[in-house]
Amino acid sequence: MSIPLQLEFVALTDTGLLRPHNEDAIALSPDFGLVILADGMGGYNAGEVASSIAITTARQVMETELQAIADQPSGTTLDHMPALLSHAINEANTAILTAALSEPLYAGMGTTLVMALFHRQTITLAHVGDSRCYRQRDGQLEQLTHDHSLLQEQIDAGLVSEEQAWCASNRNLITRAVGVDDVVDVEVHDYPVRAGDLYLFCSDGLSDMLPAQHIAGILQAWPEDMQRAADNLVSSANEQGGRDNISVILVQVQEPDEKKQGLINRLFGWIK
Repeated sequence: MSIPLQLEFVALTDTGLLRPHNEDAIALSPDFGLVILADGMGGYNAGEVASSIAITTARQVMETELQAIADQPSGTTLDHMPALLSHAINEANTAILTAALSEPLYAGMGTTLVMALFHRQTITLAHVGDSRCYRQRDGQLEQLTHDHSLLQEQIDAGLVSEEQAWCASNRNLITRAVGVDDVVDVEVHDYPVRAGDLYLFCSDGLSDMLPAQHIAGILQAWPEDMQRAADNLVSSANEQGGRDNISVILVQVQEPDEKKQGLINRLFGWIK
């Protein structure tokens, strides 16, 4: 089965205006249609260590498994993908816990993580914490991930309105993280992909600074220039205070031209 769509990627990360260093980490694997973004937490730069371990481990696991599947004549089925992403994140969880045990300064470190695999006409999306994925389709921006945070639980329970949430002081209290417990609870979903879709992955350094309508406006202002859109998202977050590290990954889904179709078939034809 060939992939009828092609992907264009842009990634950008920035320290922001107040933090001394960047605890966000991002990784792309275009050949496999893989995107990973993590936002670390912990003292003595441990958040930076946790996010780096998370994306490195998750990427290695995914690429190894996907290549092994590609080498099998029978290929695999779509049902396997959610389990594969969950497995990769749990391996990252174990790697962070192991590092924390070996270095006392890293005790208590952890990270959020959002990861996506684009395959055939589907995106399998996995996340832990409050790093997000949005999809812009037909001019409408929709948040696909659901924050694992105390504030989101209060919103879901009807205790806090969306307007009140924007000014809440507990916006950054997450209820799930990678590297904190022996087993991590990963939320995984499949969504259909269409040509023209634009996917935005970001840390809360963007989403806490810019409301969704502001983000949508920037994406709509630069429909043909993803690099400029990413630059404007980061600069706008800094203009609003830049209180945290800011990371952005944009993935544009396009119809492939005929010259690239053969390459896409070879890269992704193993997925049934």
